[in-house]
Amino acid sequence: MGKDAKGGGKGKGKAAGGSEDGGAKGKGKSGKAADGLGTCTYVKARHILCEKQGKINEAYKKLQDGWLENGDKVPPPEFAKLAAEYSECPSGKKGGDLGWFPRGKMAGPFQDVAFATPIGATSAPFKSTHGYHIILCEGRKN
Repeated sequence: MGKDAKGGGKGKGKAAGGSEDGGAKGKGKSGKAADGLGTCTYVKARHILCEKQGKINEAYKKLQDGWLENGDKVPPPEFAKLAAEYSECPSGKKGGDLGWFPRGKMAGPFQDVAFATPIGATSAPFKSTHGYHIILCEGRKN
């Protein structure tokens, strides 16, 4: 876990600016994004955390083989099984369930990806200061 300094993603960076939602993209007449991306205050998510990139890639391959390569969404109970099997986070025992969390609670890239992933979608593997993650977004609210 000590080789994270490369990306410079130590803290709040892009998360504070909120520019990850692509500006005016997807906004309706009210100026709010129709899909809730970039405008919600809370997100409900599950995740898989692995220290090694090879292990997270193995978990992601199972998601691809089972659902993603067919364009299907990963059912939360199936994601939970993989989280219990692969995740090195204590939340893995609860199927990777992080519950509802607000903007500003999670650091850097994790927050960026969690708030940018559409409901029901699964992120590609990405790196944070804690290791490698995959996120399943289960909900959004203000």
